[in-house]
Amino acid sequence: MQDLDRYVSPFSTRYASDEMQFLFSARHRAELWRRLWVILAETEQELGLPITDRQIAEMKEHLTDIDFDQVAAYEKALRHDVMAHIHAFADQCPEAAPIIHLGATSCYVGDNSDSLIIRDALSLIHARLIAVLRALRSFAEQYKALPVLAYTHFQPAQPTTLGKRACLWMNDLVTDIRECEQLMASHLPLGCKGTTGTQASFLELFQGDYALVRKLDDLIVRKMGFTASQPVAGQTYSRKWDGRVLSFLAQVGVTAHKFAADIRLLAHEKEVEEPFEAKQVGSSAMPYKRNPMRCERMAGLSRHLILNAQNGLMTAAEQWLERTLDDSANRRISLSEGFLCADAVLSLFLNVASGLTVHEKVVRRHLMDELPFMATENLLMEAVRQGGDRQKLHEKIRVQSVLAGQRVKDEGTAPGLLEALAEDDDFPLTADQIDSLLDPALYTGCACQQTEAFLAEVVDPLLTSSASEQAPVREIDV
Repeated sequence: MQDLDRYVSPFSTRYASDEMQFLFSARHRAELWRRLWVILAETEQELGLPITDRQIAEMKEHLTDIDFDQVAAYEKALRHDVMAHIHAFADQCPEAAPIIHLGATSCYVGDNSDSLIIRDALSLIHARLIAVLRALRSFAEQYKALPVLAYTHFQPAQPTTLGKRACLWMNDLVTDIRECEQLMASHLPLGCKGTTGTQASFLELFQGDYALVRKLDDLIVRKMGFTASQPVAGQTYSRKWDGRVLSFLAQVGVTAHKFAADIRLLAHEKEVEEPFEAKQVGSSAMPYKRNPMRCERMAGLSRHLILNAQNGLMTAAEQWLERTLDDSANRRISLSEGFLCADAVLSLFLNVASGLTVHEKVVRRHLMDELPFMATENLLMEAVRQGGDRQKLHEKIRVQSVLAGQRVKDEGTAPGLLEALAEDDDFPLTADQIDSLLDPALYTGCACQQTEAFLAEVVDPLLTSSASEQAPVREIDV
């Protein structure tokens, strides 16, 4: 039961998935800290420090049975979260207590656990991006040849196809997927670097043997599942890494916002709509409303995601010398809620992309309303081929187009442009000849072929390489 007397983040109650919430949960982070302390002790033992098997076994016995009330009591007294967890762990492991956190600084568990969490969170984001791409790929294939009115400046422009328009959305997704893969491939944890990054405490423990200090660092990060650690560091890994991560998540927000805005515009035109359930209410006052609430929510959350990138960049810029602690409070919020927000946005994105409704008759009507104006160039060329004077015909079409536009705006009637041209004795095309030039497919250029090529050459190889990757499916409850 939610505590109704205390603020709870909407990401926990409404938006983010259980999977992403678990990654940033207090329990998961605390368990990672204990696992990192075990890795440190095991590796120090392997390299010759006097740590017993019993001490390590005792630590392993208490990896998950964390007394968070006891931790809270320690933190209230000590004003230090890592020390609070060390004391609570030591209380459960009296034999291992002297060697827990041996030679390490708080960032050993803090930054390394962040790296593990970010690695898994990026993996989940990648899976969600792939799922959205897969859904839009099906949509694009289905509508690759459907002519639609295209817009520039949200004014009618040369037609395209609905599948080609979906390729524009997918192209942004492909960029995000590749950026996510690059981040995952280049992600390096802090490792074991000491209080100012000099590893002085470990050099002391290993009696000046730098080779053992380096080996300690290497073995620890490999046990964490990485191939290497940050080559140099102060007390923390460079906060520019967080800036890169949050900037990537912001780019996901840009992609999602663009898609959501397009669907909202098309919903206004009654051409394409997001899913709308049988009992869904669009407005408390207007029963007929069908508001695009999913896309509106995507847009709102995406704005938060885009703005959050500034947190990572400013925090990186503010890290004085080897480290300053003003990163801590900001990162607790910006990293966790950045990923929770991206998770929520992509869950909505998948929901909408998988359930788009296309009203083809409305699409055709809108296209045919504007096609007479767009067909004039083809009409002019055909009329010239039949012996007409290009300049005179151009002027005739121009005059009739202006009059037709005025009729549409002033009288609310159909343009009547083609009828006027067909009835003009000086215009060499008959009504039937004009009609033959009004097939919308004649005006979409290479849109269908471009869609097929993009799917075959760009999208399908990416989906094939991620064929086994499945994001947890979640319903959009509210």
